[in-house]
Amino acid sequence: MITDATGIPLAVALTGGNRNDVTQLIPLLQAVPSVRGKRGRPRRRPDVVLGDRGYDHDKYRRLVWGLGVKPLIARRGTGHGSGLGTQRWVVERAFAHLHWFRRLRIRWEIRDDIHEAFLSLGCALICWRRLSRLVQDALTQ
Repeated sequence: MITDATGIPLAVALTGGNRNDVTQLIPLLQAVPSVRGKRGRPRRRPDVVLGDRGYDHDKYRRLVWGLGVKPLIARRGTGHGSGLGTQRWVVERAFAHLHWFRRLRIRWEIRDDIHEAFLSLGCALICWRRLSRLVQDALTQ
């Protein structure tokens, strides 16, 4: 899962439990939709991607740089306390929000397309709830 700085899911992928997470980094970065902003072409990819030590591979760092994204990935063998944990907790919070949905907490479906549909629906509900909260806050001010 790739989220923005506030924890809104931007792209998700479903893989087997025995797959390494780093193998899905590039497909997830390519799956991020365009975001309209100010004038000009819409932004296609994030400026920076944060990752833990599991993503520390020089091959994937080069591939991420090749996409025009700066990788901020903790190095293996270095001490903890690099400061990335204070920024990465939003991804863990997004996973916790997905676990609010009972069908996503434990995978009961045998077919992966059904589970992926529930995963997409859960991400859409998280986005909708955040948007409705922002609208309510804007109306009360």
